[in-house]
Amino acid sequence: MSESFYLFSDGELKRKDNVLRMTAPDGNFKDIKVNMTRDIYLFGEVSLNTKALNYAGQLSIPIHIFNFYGFYTGSFFPKETSVSGKLLVEQVMHYSEDSKRLKIAKAFIEAASYNILRNIRYYNERNRDLENTINEIKNLRNGIESAGDIKSLMGVEGSIRKVYYECWTSIIKQEVDFEKRVKRPPDNMVNTLISFVNSLIYTSCLSEIYVTQLNPTVSYLHSPGERRFSLCLDISEIFKPLIGDRLIFSLLNRNMITEKDFEKDSNYFYLKDTGRKKILMEYDESMNRTIKHKELGRNVSYRHLIRLECYKLIKHLMGDKEYEGFKIWW
Repeated sequence: MSESFYLFSDGELKRKDNVLRMTAPDGNFKDIKVNMTRDIYLFGEVSLNTKALNYAGQLSIPIHIFNFYGFYTGSFFPKETSVSGKLLVEQVMHYSEDSKRLKIAKAFIEAASYNILRNIRYYNERNRDLENTINEIKNLRNGIESAGDIKSLMGVEGSIRKVYYECWTSIIKQEVDFEKRVKRPPDNMVNTLISFVNSLIYTSCLSEIYVTQLNPTVSYLHSPGERRFSLCLDISEIFKPLIGDRLIFSLLNRNMITEKDFEKDSNYFYLKDTGRKKILMEYDESMNRTIKHKELGRNVSYRHLIRLECYKLIKHLMGDKEYEGFKIWW
């Protein structure tokens, strides 16, 4: 089974014979088993040479880079080997025709909002008194189908998320200062947690898209832009409630992450290394968790669900089967 490698220490990442070797300033080193590596996450101050990048590229290993504060800054995306000109043409055509683009974008929001609703229902059944929130989101979801363009659809999505985030203080058992989502920069520990976990989901989507023939820069809900893989943003919308939000609730409600895991002097703007390590351990566990897939009839991991979503989108683009976003069924 392929693994993600998370490297926190400073040092140099180089090719050494048939491995990638991370050498710390004190001379200690760690060899990465490249034949078992899905992707590499760099959190420390790491120097790389072209030999290391060439080797990672040859083995199709993406490298995701995070800055000093733990925020995602970019990826080394190896040269694509799974390419399909026909699929690329279809991907672009579905973007350029408004009705086709809107149809896919609506499927993303339909699934994402459904999964949000499942999270709220889960906690409502555990005496959180979220009935009003459920009804409000149900009403807002009625606006998805009637949205006439992407801007209106994004407005519906924004309203659903606003209502959703407003109930988080009822879900989270710790006393937290969280009223609304603030991104740049996050203004409290919950917003910092959301930013960090969402960036992990984004990079996981990128790693899974990479092994398919989809082009990650052509998207439908988010506008394709320069210097970003916007299709990852689209697909991650569906999986944030299942993987990211549930992980955050669990970490906070079990007191695995507290204010002590953040730098207080920076207004909880960034996580300490200890906090990041705890989150990554739990994140990896979540991604490896399996469920019995009701159509495939076998166990699949949460990570594999993301890849299946890519394949479903490919089938839609190629005219084989209409796309429906993943919805939690258990």
